[in-house]
Amino acid sequence: MRPSSSCRRVHLVLVSLVLSGCAGGLPLLSTSSTPGDAAAPRPTPLTPIALEAFVPRVEVRVDAHPAVEVHIDELLSSPVLRDPDFERALGSWVAYWRGPAAPALPDFLGRMAVFEALVDSALAASAMPPSLRYLPFIESGYNPSAASRTRAVGMWQFMEATARERGMEVSPLLDQRRDPVRSTAEAVAFLSELRGEFGSWFWALAAYNGGPNRARRILRSYAPGAPPSDSLFWALRGRFPRETRDFVPKLIGAVRVAGDPGHGVELTPVGEFRFDEVRVPDATTLDVVARAAGAPQQEIERLNPQYVRRMTPPGRASAVRVPAGRGQAFEAAYAGIPPEERVTFVMHRVTQGETLSHIAVRYGVRVGDIEAANPGIRPRYLRVGGTVTVPAAPSARRTVQTGS
Repeated sequence: MRPSSSCRRVHLVLVSLVLSGCAGGLPLLSTSSTPGDAAAPRPTPLTPIALEAFVPRVEVRVDAHPAVEVHIDELLSSPVLRDPDFERALGSWVAYWRGPAAPALPDFLGRMAVFEALVDSALAASAMPPSLRYLPFIESGYNPSAASRTRAVGMWQFMEATARERGMEVSPLLDQRRDPVRSTAEAVAFLSELRGEFGSWFWALAAYNGGPNRARRILRSYAPGAPPSDSLFWALRGRFPRETRDFVPKLIGAVRVAGDPGHGVELTPVGEFRFDEVRVPDATTLDVVARAAGAPQQEIERLNPQYVRRMTPPGRASAVRVPAGRGQAFEAAYAGIPPEERVTFVMHRVTQGETLSHIAVRYGVRVGDIEAANPGIRPRYLRVGGTVTVPAAPSARRTVQTGS
């Protein structure tokens, strides 16, 4: 129900509401411990976090007053946040973000500033807790090209199987897990589905981190028939791997530290994520896109991290991002580039017995050029059927393209 014009509208941050006793106390923890330490940190008075810029609004009635508007974040309002064990875990993660992780904060926050509008709008459109803007912060430091030791990739750290299940392409040329726009849309949709299934944000986040099947299995084994809740997850957290049981305290710790405007961290500027989207009809390398757009190649690569070999897939049209305002100029310039000049390197598929020397001779380039184009390649262990990026000379490209 909408309040009348005479209604008193008060904008409150959830943590301020917590102090008033409406939702219970959530002390700001100050500790020198590290994650996993058993020692309980000493709580200090709560310093409100400046969340009012991105928390949703709901209308409630307080006493006899008309509707009073307050900001409430469903995740941050969980009663489990007042549990002493949770407070200890949270204290350890606050100490982690302020201690060992502090040197990384300028880069994390700098990248977050680039993508936060994209993430915030996606969360708001799905009525999701705005505090989830810190999920890619803890997952990847907001790095679209991040890859974990378990082969999770992108800002939201999708595993390949999960990405494919959600219709994202993962191939040697295109990995949509690295696309900030596509991966954000899929991550928000996935989180919304998990919240709808489990009815609890703690369980949804555990399923996001450790997999839905594991969460379902633990519920069936240790709480059959019990409705999932934040408190039930916290009681059963020991049944999860350590990373998953620490996931929510780690997230809330990041909200506490990175969300504090007084953190004193100087951001590392990265650049705005503003672009025009254009289409190319077939395989095109990003240096050619840069030339047609009149933009630095590095900027084109930054806007298009999903093209892992700096080339769009052959045989089909692809969307490419160019700096905002350069779309029309790109289209006019690109139309004047002959098709045979739109690719400045080729993807070579390794056959039995081939070495880098064989490949270099075939394309008329140096072995060192191939090694530079393929960071981390192991020349003695080329995989048959694998692909190698070759910065080919124009004559070699014509030979490959015509099949002669």
